[in-house]
Amino acid sequence: MLLLIFRFEIPLGVGEKTIREICEENDVDEKTFLFIVNFLLYREGKSASNLHRSLSMPLIIRYLQNSHNYFLDYRLPTIRLNLFSAIEGCPPDVTYAIRRFYDEYVEEVNKHMQYENKYVFPYVEKLLEGEKDSKYSIEIFRRRHDQVELKMMELKNILIKYYPAQSGYKLNTVLHDIFSCEEELKDHNDVEDFIFTPAIIELEKEFM
Repeated sequence: MLLLIFRFEIPLGVGEKTIREICEENDVDEKTFLFIVNFLLYREGKSASNLHRSLSMPLIIRYLQNSHNYFLDYRLPTIRLNLFSAIEGCPPDVTYAIRRFYDEYVEEVNKHMQYENKYVFPYVEKLLEGEKDSKYSIEIFRRRHDQVELKMMELKNILIKYYPAQSGYKLNTVLHDIFSCEEELKDHNDVEDFIFTPAIIELEKEFM
């Protein structure tokens, strides 16, 4: 939940303030914030309707964009740095293979998220302004929306099964980070699949 707070651009140092007071101070819609919190903690609201009316879609877009920045600018580069340090004692061919696998994966994630930044979010922002692009729909996004966390799971399994050198704290730390990042990516995808996309589908119906 700390990550979620930062993605809503809420700083720490909340003192004894209530959630409502914190949200009001940081221009965060309280209902949207609590909906995302309960979804990620308990998977509540998975089949809710009228999301485009009950939640703040601009706030959800901001949350998703901040999530993209977190993964692309901090989380994945940090794992890369620690991973490459942990495999320094491996044979050169193994080191090369792991590095290439990871960098290709990060490039996939980058393309995935930049597509959303460049096409999906601007499309939705226009919808919210009352303008529908006849050449695009959220269904195009839904069909091509892949599970970016799956290849992270592959990397984790490769290291567990085939890492040839004596493992130590460095590798254990990297594996822990990979496990955590895999879950974070899944949560991110689930917000897009079960909250963002259904809400935009409902919004598009108003233009029919």
